[in-house]
Amino acid sequence: MSWTTLDSRIAYENRWIRVREDAVLRPDGERGIYGVVEMVAPAVFVVALTEADEVVLITQRRYTTGQISVEVPAGATDGEEPLVAAQRELREETGLAAAEWRALGSMFALNGIADAPEHVFLATGLSDAGAGDERAAEGITAVERVPFAEAMRMMRDGEISDGETIASLALAAVALGRFA
Repeated sequence: MSWTTLDSRIAYENRWIRVREDAVLRPDGERGIYGVVEMVAPAVFVVALTEADEVVLITQRRYTTGQISVEVPAGATDGEEPLVAAQRELREETGLAAAEWRALGSMFALNGIADAPEHVFLATGLSDAGAGDERAAEGITAVERVPFAEAMRMMRDGEISDGETIASLALAAVALGRFA
């Protein structure tokens, strides 16, 4: 038996998310409720790789956790095609542009509670595109270039703890033949 939705209501909504509460019939046949966070727009994640094999990482304080987080550039698509949004996010958050873009795949973060589609891109052939427009507004405190192997170590040692960044870097490692 699978999940059956009996009724659904929107409990909360803003321009970025919608929280839905569903009355359900669970796979065990019992009734229950299920809360689902729906992202209004898909997100994009950019693994930007320099010619020196460095990953461009940003550091920011995340409001949700109150913690400093080291991440790849990312953001919402805001109604754009994912590639266009990825190009915009890289420019806004790092001040960089990329000559080459490769789609690495799609994923869903926290799929047990959220409907949040995400697209991951590898950006290479980096060049300066001017100062990042959104750094201050988003609380970005640093933009760094870290050797790819160092980024893998940072994941292993918990210095990179953002799950979407970890997944994005893992997709890049597979695409680059560095992870089986």
